[in-house]
Amino acid sequence: MAAMTIKINNAGKRFNFEWILKNINYTFESGNAYAILGPNGSGKSTLLQLISYSLSPSSGTIDFFSGEKKILPENIFKHLSISTPYLELVEELTLNEMIDFQQNFKKFKNHLTAPEFIRIADLKNQEKPIRNFSSGMKQRLKLALAVLADVPVVLLDEPTTNLDQAGVEWYLDLMKNYMENRLIIICSNISREYTFCSKHLDVMNYKS
Repeated sequence: MAAMTIKINNAGKRFNFEWILKNINYTFESGNAYAILGPNGSGKSTLLQLISYSLSPSSGTIDFFSGEKKILPENIFKHLSISTPYLELVEELTLNEMIDFQQNFKKFKNHLTAPEFIRIADLKNQEKPIRNFSSGMKQRLKLALAVLADVPVVLLDEPTTNLDQAGVEWYLDLMKNYMENRLIIICSNISREYTFCSKHLDVMNYKS
Protein backbone atom coordinates (compact mmCIF):
# COMPACT_ATOMS: atom_id res chain seq x y z
CA MET A 1 0.00 0.00 0.00
CA ALA A 2 1.42 3.38 -1.00
CA ALA A 3 2.06 5.96 1.70
CA MET A 4 -0.78 8.41 2.20
CA THR A 5 -0.34 12.16 2.55
CA ILE A 6 -2.94 14.83 3.26
CA LYS A 7 -1.85 18.38 2.42
CA ILE A 8 -3.81 21.35 3.75
CA ASN A 9 -2.97 24.50 1.81
CA ASN A 10 -4.07 27.84 3.30
CA ALA A 11 -7.47 26.34 4.13
CA GLY A 12 -10.18 27.93 6.22
CA LYS A 13 -13.85 27.58 7.02
CA ARG A 14 -16.47 30.19 7.74
CA PHE A 15 -20.16 29.96 8.50
CA ASN A 16 -22.05 33.02 7.30
CA PHE A 17 -19.56 35.83 8.00
CA GLU A 18 -17.72 34.21 10.91
CA TRP A 19 -14.42 32.48 10.26
CA ILE A 20 -14.12 29.33 12.40
CA LEU A 21 -10.63 28.47 11.15
CA LYS A 22 -8.23 30.38 8.88
CA ASN A 23 -4.89 29.98 7.11
CA ILE A 24 -4.26 26.31 7.91
CA ASN A 25 -1.10 24.93 6.32
CA TYR A 26 -0.28 21.44 7.48
CA THR A 27 0.78 18.04 6.13
CA PHE A 28 -0.34 14.69 7.57
CA GLU A 29 1.71 11.62 6.61
CA SER A 30 1.31 7.84 6.91
CA GLY A 31 3.03 6.17 9.82
CA ASN A 32 2.07 8.95 12.21
CA ALA A 33 -0.69 9.55 14.73
CA TYR A 34 -1.89 13.15 15.08
CA ALA A 35 -3.98 14.79 17.79
CA ILE A 36 -6.12 17.78 16.84
CA LEU A 37 -6.42 19.74 20.06
CA GLY A 38 -8.41 22.70 21.35
CA PRO A 39 -11.17 23.59 23.82
CA ASN A 40 -14.82 22.77 23.20
CA GLY A 41 -16.24 24.83 20.37
CA SER A 42 -12.83 25.75 18.98
CA GLY A 43 -13.26 24.05 15.60
CA LYS A 44 -11.70 20.60 16.07
CA SER A 45 -14.68 18.76 14.62
CA THR A 46 -14.96 21.31 11.81
CA LEU A 47 -11.35 20.60 10.83
CA LEU A 48 -11.98 16.84 10.89
CA GLN A 49 -15.02 17.31 8.66
CA LEU A 50 -12.90 19.32 6.24
CA ILE A 51 -10.26 16.58 6.17
CA SER A 52 -12.93 13.91 5.57
CA TYR A 53 -14.54 16.00 2.81
CA SER A 54 -17.80 16.14 4.75
CA LEU A 55 -17.41 19.92 4.51
CA SER A 56 -15.82 22.02 1.78
CA PRO A 57 -13.27 24.66 2.78
CA SER A 58 -14.29 28.29 2.33
CA SER A 59 -10.72 29.04 1.28
CA GLY A 60 -7.68 27.04 0.26
CA THR A 61 -7.47 23.33 -0.58
CA ILE A 62 -7.15 19.93 1.07
CA ASP A 63 -5.53 17.28 -1.13
CA PHE A 64 -4.97 13.55 -0.67
CA PHE A 65 -2.02 11.72 -2.23
CA SER A 66 -1.28 8.02 -2.52
CA GLY A 67 2.45 8.05 -3.04
CA GLU A 68 2.93 10.81 -5.58
CA LYS A 69 -0.50 10.33 -7.16
CA LYS A 70 -3.23 12.81 -6.26
CA ILE A 71 -6.54 11.16 -5.36
CA LEU A 72 -9.64 12.54 -7.01
CA PRO A 73 -12.13 14.04 -4.52
CA GLU A 74 -14.84 11.55 -5.48
CA ASN A 75 -12.53 8.64 -4.56
CA ILE A 76 -11.26 9.89 -1.21
CA PHE A 77 -13.96 8.00 0.73
CA LYS A 78 -12.33 4.74 -0.38
CA HIS A 79 -9.19 5.61 1.54
CA LEU A 80 -10.56 6.67 4.91
CA SER A 81 -12.86 5.68 7.73
CA ILE A 82 -14.34 7.91 10.40
CA SER A 83 -16.03 7.64 13.79
CA THR A 84 -17.63 10.71 15.36
CA PRO A 85 -20.42 11.49 17.83
CA TYR A 86 -22.46 13.13 15.05
CA LEU A 87 -22.40 10.17 12.64
CA GLU A 88 -24.99 7.58 13.61
CA LEU A 89 -25.18 3.84 13.15
CA VAL A 90 -28.06 2.30 11.22
CA GLU A 91 -29.89 1.41 14.41
CA GLU A 92 -32.65 -0.63 12.74
CA LEU A 93 -30.04 -3.24 11.81
CA THR A 94 -28.77 -6.05 14.01
CA LEU A 95 -25.04 -6.40 14.72
CA ASN A 96 -24.55 -9.01 12.00
CA GLU A 97 -26.56 -6.94 9.52
CA MET A 98 -24.46 -3.86 10.33
CA ILE A 99 -21.26 -5.83 9.74
CA ASP A 100 -22.56 -7.10 6.38
CA PHE A 101 -23.67 -3.59 5.43
CA GLN A 102 -20.24 -2.16 6.28
CA GLN A 103 -18.43 -4.74 4.18
CA ASN A 104 -20.40 -3.73 1.09
CA PHE A 105 -18.37 -0.51 1.24
CA LYS A 106 -15.16 -1.36 3.09
CA LYS A 107 -13.64 -4.74 3.87
CA PHE A 108 -11.98 -5.41 7.21
CA LYS A 109 -8.23 -5.51 7.73
CA ASN A 110 -6.52 -8.91 7.64
CA HIS A 111 -9.67 -10.40 6.06
CA LEU A 112 -11.37 -10.52 9.48
CA THR A 113 -14.54 -12.58 9.59
CA ALA A 114 -17.71 -11.38 11.29
CA PRO A 115 -17.11 -13.56 14.40
CA GLU A 116 -13.53 -12.25 14.64
CA PHE A 117 -14.77 -8.67 14.33
CA ILE A 118 -17.36 -9.24 17.07
CA ARG A 119 -14.69 -10.74 19.36
CA ILE A 120 -12.29 -7.82 18.83
CA ALA A 121 -15.10 -5.30 19.31
CA ASP A 122 -16.00 -7.03 22.58
CA LEU A 123 -19.62 -7.34 21.50
CA LYS A 124 -21.96 -10.27 21.72
CA ASN A 125 -23.44 -11.66 18.55
CA GLN A 126 -26.91 -10.37 19.29
CA GLU A 127 -29.96 -10.40 17.08
CA LYS A 128 -31.61 -7.39 18.68
CA PRO A 129 -31.54 -4.09 16.79
CA ILE A 130 -28.58 -1.81 17.45
CA ARG A 131 -30.96 0.83 18.82
CA ASN A 132 -31.30 -1.44 21.88
CA PHE A 133 -27.54 -1.51 22.53
CA SER A 134 -26.13 0.47 25.43
CA SER A 135 -24.33 3.71 24.60
CA GLY A 136 -21.00 2.03 25.35
CA MET A 137 -21.74 -0.86 23.00
CA LYS A 138 -22.69 1.57 20.23
CA GLN A 139 -19.43 3.45 20.73
CA ARG A 140 -17.33 0.29 20.60
CA LEU A 141 -19.13 -0.71 17.41
CA LYS A 142 -18.50 2.72 15.83
CA LEU A 143 -14.82 2.60 16.73
CA ALA A 144 -14.35 -0.99 15.61
CA LEU A 145 -16.01 -0.31 12.24
CA ALA A 146 -13.66 2.63 11.69
CA VAL A 147 -10.41 1.18 13.02
CA LEU A 148 -10.82 -2.33 11.57
CA ALA A 149 -11.74 -1.07 8.10
CA ASP A 150 -9.01 -1.85 5.57
CA VAL A 151 -8.15 1.77 4.80
CA PRO A 152 -4.93 3.78 5.27
CA VAL A 153 -6.52 6.83 6.97
CA VAL A 154 -8.52 6.65 10.22
CA LEU A 155 -10.28 9.73 11.64
CA LEU A 156 -11.71 9.67 15.17
CA ASP A 157 -13.56 12.42 17.03
CA GLU A 158 -13.89 12.12 20.82
CA PRO A 159 -13.29 8.35 20.67
CA THR A 160 -13.93 7.50 24.33
CA THR A 161 -17.36 9.16 24.48
CA ASN A 162 -19.71 6.86 26.46
CA LEU A 163 -16.92 4.40 27.33
CA ASP A 164 -16.25 3.35 30.91
CA GLN A 165 -12.71 2.66 32.15
CA ALA A 166 -12.73 -0.86 30.71
CA GLY A 167 -13.92 0.60 27.42
CA VAL A 168 -11.12 3.18 27.43
CA GLU A 169 -8.56 0.43 27.95
CA TRP A 170 -10.17 -1.56 25.12
CA TYR A 171 -9.90 1.49 22.83
CA LEU A 172 -6.22 2.01 23.65
CA ASP A 173 -5.48 -1.67 22.96
CA LEU A 174 -7.40 -1.46 19.66
CA MET A 175 -5.30 1.50 18.55
CA LYS A 176 -2.06 -0.14 19.66
CA ASN A 177 -2.86 -3.25 17.62
CA TYR A 178 -4.14 -1.58 14.44
CA MET A 179 -2.39 1.78 13.98
CA GLU A 180 0.86 0.57 12.41
CA ASN A 181 1.69 2.09 8.99
CA ARG A 182 -1.52 4.12 8.93
CA LEU A 183 -2.37 7.80 9.14
CA ILE A 184 -4.34 8.34 12.36
CA ILE A 185 -6.01 11.64 13.29
CA ILE A 186 -7.73 12.04 16.68
CA CYS A 187 -9.86 15.06 17.67
CA SER A 188 -9.85 15.46 21.42
CA ASN A 189 -9.31 17.59 24.49
CA ILE A 190 -8.96 14.55 26.80
CA SER A 191 -5.35 13.39 27.10
CA ARG A 192 -6.20 9.70 27.57
CA GLU A 193 -7.62 9.62 24.03
CA TYR A 194 -4.40 10.60 22.28
CA THR A 195 -1.58 9.30 24.48
CA PHE A 196 -0.17 7.43 21.45
CA CYS A 197 -0.15 10.54 19.21
CA SER A 198 3.36 11.91 18.72
CA LYS A 199 2.23 14.98 16.74
CA HIS A 200 -0.19 17.67 17.93
CA LEU A 201 -2.08 20.34 15.99
CA ASP A 202 -3.72 23.08 18.09
CA VAL A 203 -6.66 24.67 16.26
CA MET A 204 -6.29 27.79 18.39
CA ASN A 205 -3.34 28.63 16.13
CA TYR A 206 -5.77 28.99 13.22
CA LYS A 207 -8.36 31.36 14.62
CA SER A 208 -9.10 34.73 13.01
